[in-house]
Parts: sequence; C-alpha cells; structure tokens
Amino acid sequence: MERVFAKHAGIGWVGKNTCLIHPKMGSFLFLGVILTDLYLKPDTPQTDHCGTCTRCIDACPTEAITEPYKLDARKCISYLTIEHRGPIEPMLAERMGNHLYGCDICQDVCPWNRKSPRTEDPAFQPRDGCFNPHLETFQKKLEQEYPKGFTRSPLKRAKKEGLLRNIAMVMKNRI
Repeated sequence: MERVFAKHAGIGWVGKNTCLIHPKMGSFLFLGVILTDLYLKPDTPQTDHCGTCTRCIDACPTEAITEPYKLDARKCISYLTIEHRGPIEPMLAERMGNHLYGCDICQDVCPWNRKSPRTEDPAFQPRDGCFNPHLETFQKKLEQEYPKGFTRSPLKRAKKEGLLRNIAMVMKNRI
C-alpha cells in the first residue's frame, strides 16, 4: 500500500518487479507513512523509467514476476521463506536454491540499483552468525535459543518452524 502512496506523491515509480524505484536511491529503501490532516501538495508523479528492460523478470528463479508489473506472491522467494506457513511446493523449493530468508534477486539485477547508496548504519547490518550462516550451527542456535536469542530480529517473522523448514530446504538443495 505504501508504494502506491509513494508513487502518487512523486517519490518514484513502480517498476516491473513491483518495487518502488527512486531515481537516485533505487529500490533498496524503506517507506513510511505519516497520517496528518494537513494539506500537503504532492510532487508530480514520476514517469516509469523501466523501458524495455526485463532483467528482473528474466532473473527470477521461481518466475514469480509473471509479466511486467505483476507478481505472484505464492511463487516469490521472499514470501515463501518469510510469510508462508507450512510446506513449500517441491518444484518451488528446488528453484529457491540457497535462499534461507528472503530474496532480492529482482532488485540486485535492476540497473537503477547499481548506484544506489549502501548504508553503514549498524542497525541495518546483519547480526553475527546470521549472514550466510553455517547451516548446522545456525540450526542448533535456532533450536536452543529461539525466541530469546532472536530478540528484535526480523528473522522472528518467519517463526522457528519456518526457519527450520528453510534450513532443511537449503540443505536438500546443496546435495
């Protein structure tokens, strides 16, 4: 919902990957909303600058971007590894490769993100042991320390069961 408001406010355009794209920041950004009764004149909406590019569509391993500007969340690796509860369809699980939590492939290949600034703010950096973790070690940590050892971590959103499912899937894909 926020991206629609941001689009109409002139912050950026919605790309073929369905992410809001800012001309200088790319799509790696956080959106927030301020509710107010003040009249604020919006900027002129941005025009779409994706042109003929289809890198995001071509790169998606699960074909979640079914056509330009259309995303089937049921196939999206981010949705499947974070929000989805229960088993993952075997064909999709196989295509998910080594993605334990989330996916940014459609953003990584977007030309608008080539020059986007990266933050060094520690609040946005992965915690020790959570970026490309040794799977067996991470699984033990999860089994022994969840939820306490994951306080204020976005990983909690996937729940313990989802993370364990994802670990098993990645291990199977590595065989």
